[in-house]
Amino acid sequence: MGPVHAASSQAPAAPDTAPAGLPAPPAYGERSIAEVLVSAAASLGVPGFENRLNLPAARHVCVVLADGLGRQLLKQKTAHTPFLRSVLQAGQGAVPVWLDAAFPSTTAASLASFGTGAPAGQHGMVGYDVLDPDQDRVVNMLGNWDEGVDPETWQPLPTVFERAAGHVDVTTVGLPRFSGSAMTRAALRGGRFLPGTTSHARTAAAAEAMAGAERSLMYFYIHELDKAGHRHGCQSPQWEHQLEELDATVRRLNATLPPGTTVLVTGDHGMLDVPESQRIDFSADPALTAGVRHTAGEPRMVHLYLEDGTDDAGAQRLLDAWRARFGDRIWAFTKADALAAGLFGPLRDGVGGRIGDVMIAARDALAFYDTRRVPARAMEVVGQHGSLTKAEREVPLLCFSAEGKPRGAKAGSKSGSKAGRKSAAK
Repeated sequence: MGPVHAASSQAPAAPDTAPAGLPAPPAYGERSIAEVLVSAAASLGVPGFENRLNLPAARHVCVVLADGLGRQLLKQKTAHTPFLRSVLQAGQGAVPVWLDAAFPSTTAASLASFGTGAPAGQHGMVGYDVLDPDQDRVVNMLGNWDEGVDPETWQPLPTVFERAAGHVDVTTVGLPRFSGSAMTRAALRGGRFLPGTTSHARTAAAAEAMAGAERSLMYFYIHELDKAGHRHGCQSPQWEHQLEELDATVRRLNATLPPGTTVLVTGDHGMLDVPESQRIDFSADPALTAGVRHTAGEPRMVHLYLEDGTDDAGAQRLLDAWRARFGDRIWAFTKADALAAGLFGPLRDGVGGRIGDVMIAARDALAFYDTRRVPARAMEVVGQHGSLTKAEREVPLLCFSAEGKPRGAKAGSKSGSKAGRKSAAK
């Protein structure tokens, strides 16, 4: 079985800092992305799960996960989200309004924590791309999954969907290409997949599926926000347009899902824009790669794997070189530091070799590339994430009860009214 939280009162907040001068680790087991599906299953009465997020008891739960929806960005852009703003204004009682993403604050790690209820040290998805020690090569965890890696062996923990499927109807709604993807097979397997090529098609499929189920747990994935952020930046008109589309999608779900459905809206990570001048090819400085056998991770959370036989002094020289070059613009630390700080949570056997011996996390608007390994076009990405800043690691959690579609009314009528939002929050 996957992790099951022991019953207890709400745990105290994590400290502001961790060993080695690092920020506090994600609040795994208390208020992180790993608690969302676990709490949703518990709120539906599925045995073996604890409702750490204090969600209301329900017969239907729809979890909308918008890739790249950071808490800070949502607060900055409320003018573009009239429906979500009304949810925030109505309040949600004891349900927390924000969560920690997993570490690193990237889709592979956070979606795997979301899907399994476990931190990255347990599920093993410890970065965008990481070292596979068995092959001694870097492998990708998202769209370019290595054919030499079996997703269900790489991530062997049972998912929340697999564990809940015998008790409630479990569905995932997303683009058709995600149905059998390696990422889905690794971290989000279980239940039925309902494809839809447009937002309207996906919301219609969601409403139809829930209407036919006695009890249901639904995962509704939205990827367009993250895509716009990477390409144009999260301060761009294109990103704001996709945020407006997200708001409209959630408004339609509110109007068309069964009345009383608990709707949760969250993200897997936040994002910030990195100027072109601060996207740095670190391979151009030999001191920053001295003794390094492999590089991996993401531009804001770099994993450096040292040559076999490198001693502590060699690792320290590499740390010193990075600190001399970038000073307090980065966190530079070792694998041992990261584990001591709890960034990955408890470590499962076999996962440690996937984590860099030395790790470099950006503290301000910086991004690091090894152009010996990645194409130059990778440096065109504007919106970035992966590090430990609040902009990247804090994601919102909105919770409300769907109004549903009144008999004889068209979908969307009165769905965004202030009165309706107050009623849904009670």
